[in-house]
Formats: sequence, C-alpha cells, structure tokens
Amino acid sequence: MDYPEYRRHDAVGLAELVAKGEVSASELLETAIARAEEVEPRIHALVRPMYEIARARAAGPLTGPFAGVPFLIKDLGQHYAGLPTGAGSRAPASYPQPVHAVVVQHWLDAGLVPFGKTNTPEFGAKAITEPDANGPSCNPWDTGRTPGGSSGGSAAAVAAGVVPVAGASDGGGSIRIPAACCGLFGLKPGRGLLPDGPDVAERLHGAAVNGVVSRSVRDTAAMLDVLAGPDPGGPYPTARPAEPFADLARRDPGTLRIGFSTTSPLGTPVDAQAVAAVEDAATLLAAAGHEVEAAASGVDERQLAKDFLTMWFAAVAAQVAETRALTGCGPDAFELDTRIMAAVGRATSAPTYIAAHGRWNDHTRRLAAFHERYDLLLTPTLARPPVRIGELDAPEAVQRASRVLLRAHAAGLLAKTNVLDTLIDQNLSPVPFTQLANITGRPAMSVPLYRTPEGLPLGVQFVGPLGGEGRLLALATQLEAARPWADREPPL
Repeated sequence: MDYPEYRRHDAVGLAELVAKGEVSASELLETAIARAEEVEPRIHALVRPMYEIARARAAGPLTGPFAGVPFLIKDLGQHYAGLPTGAGSRAPASYPQPVHAVVVQHWLDAGLVPFGKTNTPEFGAKAITEPDANGPSCNPWDTGRTPGGSSGGSAAAVAAGVVPVAGASDGGGSIRIPAACCGLFGLKPGRGLLPDGPDVAERLHGAAVNGVVSRSVRDTAAMLDVLAGPDPGGPYPTARPAEPFADLARRDPGTLRIGFSTTSPLGTPVDAQAVAAVEDAATLLAAAGHEVEAAASGVDERQLAKDFLTMWFAAVAAQVAETRALTGCGPDAFELDTRIMAAVGRATSAPTYIAAHGRWNDHTRRLAAFHERYDLLLTPTLARPPVRIGELDAPEAVQRASRVLLRAHAAGLLAKTNVLDTLIDQNLSPVPFTQLANITGRPAMSVPLYRTPEGLPLGVQFVGPLGGEGRLLALATQLEAARPWADREPPL
C-alpha cells in the first residue's frame, strides 16, 4: 500500500481492509514505518522505535477490532513489557518495565501493532513537548511551533500521517492541548471510565486519564470501546454506558443548550484568534439548531488553578523521589524546571495539600450546577495559537536564580511568596481552560473546527457532565460532518 492510499483511511477503515484481506498487517506496518522515517527528521515524534517487535507481531495471527492497524504508544505511563518508559527524562531511560500497562494490553488484545513510543515532556509536566533528554517535537503544520504537550509526540505523528490514531493521556489537558495544536480530535474521558493499572490505581487522584488523539471521531469512539474494559485491581467498576461508544457517536445529539465563555479563568489575556474560534463554533452550533449563549462556569477557576498546581508540584516531587530511589540517580539528572517544581512540591505542607484536594469537591459541585442549566460548556482549548518552540523557556536570569535557590535548598520558599502566582500565570496562561475537566473528573474534548489566517489549527473545547462521553461524541460527529477536517494534511 502506498502512502496516499494509507493516509486516506482512518484506523477503523484500515482494520476493515485487513479483515477483508485487501491488505496485510505487514504491508500496513511497512507503510507506517516508511512514513515515520520520512517525516521524523522534521517532527521528532518518536523516541523509541519498536520496529522489529512490531514486524514479528504483524507476521503472526491477530484478532480484534483493530487487527493489523499500526499504532504508537505514549512514552509516559503506557508501559510496554521489556522496554523502558522514559517519560521524557534521562533518569529512568534504562529501566525496563516488567509488565504491560492495562491500557497497552487492551490495545494488544484489540489487534493493534505498536511500532514505537512517542515523545513527551519530562514526566508529562508541561503543555509543550521539549524535553532535554530527547529534544523538542515539532508541529507538522509549522515545524517552528509546538505540537503541544504532554502527548505532543503522538499528536505530531498523527497529524503527519504516520498513524491515524495514537496513544495519549491527559492530566491537565495533555490530550486536548496537542489535539488543538495539531488539528486533531482529542477526547479526555471522565474519571473512572478507563483503567490505569497495574502500577497505580489512578493517577493524580483520578485527574489523569488515558486515551488517544485521532483524525476521526469514529476512531476515538471505537478506541473507547476497546479501552473501557475491566481492571480487576482498579478502584472502580468500569462506568460503561449500555451501548457501545461507536453507536453513541452515530446518534443525533438532539438540540443541546450550550454555554460558552472566551474569558481566561486566570484573568490572563486570550488571543483574538482563540476568541474567534469560539465565536465561529457558536455560529456553527446555532446553524445546526443548538441553543448557544454566553455563560460562566460558576467555578472559581483561579483557585482551581492553584489547587491544580499544588497537586501537580507535589506529584512531580513524588515522581522525582521515586525515580531517584529506583535508579540511584542524583538530583542533577532532572531538568531545572522539574527540580524547581519538585522543590515547591516538597515544601507544601500536608494540611495545605489536603485542603487543596478538598476544594476539588467545591469545584466539581459548582460545575455540576452549571450542567444543570447547560448540556455543555464551550471554551477555547488554547488561549493563543501554538507557541514557538523555546518561547516558554525561562529567561537566563531566572534560570540562574533558580539554580542558586536549589543549591541553597531554598527553592521551596517560592511556595510562600507571590512568585507562585507568577509561576501559575507563566505556566498556565497559554492553556488556562483545560484543567477544569481534570480536577472535576468530567469528560471534555477538543474539536478542530478553526484555522488561523496563517493556517494554524486552533481547536475549541467542550466540557460535558459526568457520563457525558456519548453526548460529546455525537456532537463531534455532527460537527465533523458539517466541517470535515480529516482530509487536511500539513505541508511536510
């Protein structure tokens, strides 16, 4: 199969060709590998090729709904037995994982053929993918810009046509942000729907979930049907609906009442193009018969951002400590930003942490009250078009001051000053809209409806109520039909 024909199909379509005997798994794999080798020098999406493992798998018998379809997994949390999970860091890069992650096993059971692991920022802790260990991934639509993070490598590969769908995960926007940057569809499932074992029961108190980035809505829906299976050691029974997600995605969404906002919950600037993306979506929704009006979520999202970063920095501190204990590495094995985040996390007291986590309930109940009035919340996914690679690097003076604080074991003082508010604005101002769904455990999606005058993708976000994945998928299918995006291909 040549590349143009391969690119015309989504994963469901490729699986149908394999099932009919029109193409073999090995043929598809070689086409995918050839495309990866062609574009990799420009997008740097892959950090661990698995070509020979994949070739052996493709040559054998495969069963499942995606039998024979090439696939990529994220090099963070999605462990493949016998291979290290680098997590964008130099430190754990030589430690092989003893077993497959549950989601990876589900992908294998579905017949997918993983042939590589994709780039991610160190420990997934940023909304860009520029790790010191592997170098930056680049956006196929403009290789001088970020593909987003933390699933940036996966999004870059899907946008570049290497695979039609790839593994991703989302702890603060890490499916939706790269989807918005790269012109893809990205749905973050709600808490408790997908398994996360076996090394953890749930990541970040359930704020982080697995998923995919894809070019088609039906691929994401079919992937949810694959992933939302049992994990006997998990904390919850799988909260699957009575019908398959693939069927729910094909339903008419009916007339929805949608409240939209274009104001940054942090009070930080929102680019005119991000505002235009939401206004354009609102016009498209109204034309489809939906009721659309301006509305506020009712959540104190500035406080939510502080509570999010309190958890985030503590999680980075725990990850650094665990990695050091596992590998014996020293503190200098980690990036400067990671070390600062970890120091702030270590300086957070237990009462402060518990109080921040307790406020998750307040935020969740306020958003639930919003969803009593509106079916969905519409916002920008990003506050601005994809940033340029290196644009968010700390100034050299700040880096020098950070090193001094670390040497003096005083970086934790940042947690007790107004500098933390500055860090919140610097870290989250480009992506202030996505953390709401993570803290509240609600499903949310980024839909690639808009392009800037320069041709850059800029997705819009919809946040649904608990159990609202089917409604989101149905609306996404309607929007995909009204304004198709899957055939758009970057000029690589």
